[in-house]
Amino acid sequence: MRNTTRYPVEGANSLWHVYKTVPFWKVVKNFIVIQLARYTPFLAMKNWLYRTFLNMKIGDQTSFGLMVMLDIMFPEKISIGRNSVIGYNTTILAHEYLIKEYRLGEVLIGDEVMIGANTTILPGVRIGDHSIVSAGTLVNKDVPDGAFVGGNPMRIIYTREELEKRFKTEESHD
Repeated sequence: MRNTTRYPVEGANSLWHVYKTVPFWKVVKNFIVIQLARYTPFLAMKNWLYRTFLNMKIGDQTSFGLMVMLDIMFPEKISIGRNSVIGYNTTILAHEYLIKEYRLGEVLIGDEVMIGANTTILPGVRIGDHSIVSAGTLVNKDVPDGAFVGGNPMRIIYTREELEKRFKTEESHD
């Protein structure tokens, strides 16, 4: 199970309660900042925008590809380590609005993590240091340090130990 906190609602579905959970002007500001960053080609500017206006924790030399979509309601719940790559058109969510409840969860992405294009990361997951997430993956649970994962739903393709063995085998054939 992902590490999320559940908040039940009554009556209409939880999205109808959105401005009881997050201020309207915060959403407007976040929308503007995220849209600017999605299209700018300047990596340092993206990181500055995210740190300064969205209160995100982003490590040095982390790179966000074009069109990355961050959680518009709760981006401050997303932390990314140093020297990581977030691939083109990836979506990182820290909230889920459901019929009878909404859920919030921190998203923790480690150091030197590679996230492939068109990946969706759900709230409440941790992606360990030195992990690789294949393009198009639905990250619906934690990723161990150094693992290579992929698919929808996500599964472990190689553990850290299997990857290390594979890289050593490839180097010895060169």
